[in-house]
Amino acid sequence: MPTTSARLLALLSLLQARRDWPGALLAERMAVSPRTVRRDVDRLRELGYPIRAIKGPDGGYRLDAGADLPPLLFDDDQAVALAVALRLATVTGAGIEEAAVRALGVVRQVMPARLRHRVDALEVTAVEQPGGRPRTQADPGTLMALGAAVRACEVLRLDYAAPSADGSARRVEPHHLVTWKGRWYLVAWDLDRGDWRTFRADRITPRIPTGPRFVPRTVPGGDVAAFVAGRFTGTGADGRLPCRGEVILHLPAADVLPYVRDGVVEALGPDRCRVVLESWSWVGLAASLGALDADMEVVGPAELRDACTRLARRYAAAAG
Repeated sequence: MPTTSARLLALLSLLQARRDWPGALLAERMAVSPRTVRRDVDRLRELGYPIRAIKGPDGGYRLDAGADLPPLLFDDDQAVALAVALRLATVTGAGIEEAAVRALGVVRQVMPARLRHRVDALEVTAVEQPGGRPRTQADPGTLMALGAAVRACEVLRLDYAAPSADGSARRVEPHHLVTWKGRWYLVAWDLDRGDWRTFRADRITPRIPTGPRFVPRTVPGGDVAAFVAGRFTGTGADGRLPCRGEVILHLPAADVLPYVRDGVVEALGPDRCRVVLESWSWVGLAASLGALDADMEVVGPAELRDACTRLARRYAAAAG
């Protein structure tokens, strides 16, 4: 029979693999008695894992999300993937570099030597544009609070630390959390000023609790990417490259940001984002989006869809 520690790890791995587990099935999979399963569940609870008993004819267990983060269990490939992602995040310019460095240190410290060697073999160097100013990092907790307010459509009270003669306290309707040239911004309707504003996330301090829910407005022109680009370039529809397209990428916004420095990236959830890019040609734009190596949905325009179709045929023919 496996040792208690090995049995606990096996039980935790099973509980993480699916939502609900009947007690009898757990006992069968682990080749132990239901009583042993109950004792091991109690031990995991003492370690901080929020395991809930499920009522029913056979009874069962569910690993819930808790208020505190308990120890997590990863296999070798998952642990290396997590460490590599954190290492890349330390140089992406997405505003979470400092937190990523701390998290990487924690993960690396508990790794066995064989895995640390694999992670340490990856060296990443960030090359900034000459003469560029160092970017102030956005607090990850602030980004989460802003994203939650956007998704919930709740009025947000915030303090804004920016040189301004009209005070720093704001009440806004948060509509979009986007990135532009390596910084995070909140696009919001300022209730006190009656106008649209873009706020740098690293200058925002959200106030708790949030306010009442609101009905989302439409940004001027109906396109948040064009609105943000216009705010920072001083141009509207004029002065742009001739081909401009929009896609939904099945990747987190933070993963896409380092490779889309001249476009707009908007987070749509933990694993989806909206990307708007410009190019001198439709085929060139389709190729640039394809280079991101992710599943995507073309929102428009039709010219971009046609360019993706042409490239698909061309690559299929090249592959024989």
